[in-house]
Amino acid sequence: MAGKKVIVAGHICLDITPVFPESARGKGSEILMPGKLVETKAASVSTGGAVANTGLAMKILCADPDFTEKGGADAGRAGDEGADTGHAGDEGADASNPGDERTDVRLMGKVGTDDIGDMICNILKRYDADKDMIRSEDEDSSYSVVLALPGIDRMFLHCPGANNTYGSADIPDEALGEATLLHFGYPPLMKKMYDNGGRELADLFKRAHDAGCATSLDMAAIDPATDAGSADWNSILEKVIPFVDFFVPSIEELCFMIDRERFAEWQERINRDKSAESQERINRGTSAESQKHANGGDITEILDVDKDIRPIANRCMEMGCKVLLLKCGAPGLYYRTASRDVIAKIPSVLGLDIDAWAEKEGFERSYKPDAVLSGTGAGDTSIAAYLTSMLEGNPPEECIRLAAATGACCVSAYDALSGLKPLSELRKRIDAGWEKN
Repeated sequence: MAGKKVIVAGHICLDITPVFPESARGKGSEILMPGKLVETKAASVSTGGAVANTGLAMKILCADPDFTEKGGADAGRAGDEGADTGHAGDEGADASNPGDERTDVRLMGKVGTDDIGDMICNILKRYDADKDMIRSEDEDSSYSVVLALPGIDRMFLHCPGANNTYGSADIPDEALGEATLLHFGYPPLMKKMYDNGGRELADLFKRAHDAGCATSLDMAAIDPATDAGSADWNSILEKVIPFVDFFVPSIEELCFMIDRERFAEWQERINRDKSAESQERINRGTSAESQKHANGGDITEILDVDKDIRPIANRCMEMGCKVLLLKCGAPGLYYRTASRDVIAKIPSVLGLDIDAWAEKEGFERSYKPDAVLSGTGAGDTSIAAYLTSMLEGNPPEECIRLAAATGACCVSAYDALSGLKPLSELRKRIDAGWEKN
């Protein structure tokens, strides 16, 4: 991995996450009612979006594999004045050392010059990660209010801000020419990237490939009521995927994009299953518990690999996908790779072992976390571990295991980075028999 350069670009925002008491578990519809005052604990305020979550996680994992010995990964939270990041600027972890051959991770998000933009950049500065950020005087910065009630999948109140004007030209040719890997995240939350049939997104990925830079692409949940909800994502992905080397969306996001009839069927199925489960619990006299399950649930809980996930993967492979990783929520991660001839098209700058990566398929079950506090950033940091392990030259099975392990660590904290562990520590825990779900 020595000497490689990574650009993490795309969506960035400030995440404000109220901490709900455990008594709120499973009570989404009871709590989120008009006119109701809900008492919460202190809010977690941190950077969010793919640039911050995946970018900072990769910067930590690539730059300093033993970072927990130097202060941990929680310095990215707003309010930790003077927090020790254990990275650039610290004795013993000087990324500016001419002899230091660690991978250089550049964060290239777009924010305004407003207070929220200042907060975002100040947090990134603690990781020496603010230098490549784009500041626009004409744009508001993006923020999200993350509603992470215990036992229920997260809900978001989101202002896209400057992300909506992010375009291909925001990443210059010079930067792509120097990079080993471009990771781009959340184009469904970036209007310019999906407008005009995804022309800007396709142009960016083609430019990256033309420059000899490998690419990876992550997606985001789409609100059907927005412009992104009416975009033709099948057509967009058909244009973009031929220039994508590692496609790493969640199964729900991807199904909504390319097969809405199937997605609607999934929703009907989980509602039907939850209703049946609730009635069964009521019949057993456990009506309070039944309400917890009836009021919310994760669609990934009812998915079958053969019946539900593989057909979506097949469609991606037909579009020209090389390496596919589907985040499947609490159950785990599905992976699939193309033939040797297709894998060989991935830019040689990565130095992949083509035979090791060709024609692989499997489902990696998740590891049992020490606690479940919030899913915020779990998918993003899993991808960070996956890509970091890949850059180290590991085979796909090793990359998938470390991605699953990182996801389990992430959910034990309210923000995206506090639960992050070094890959070496995760390997030891896996080898020691870390229990799976």
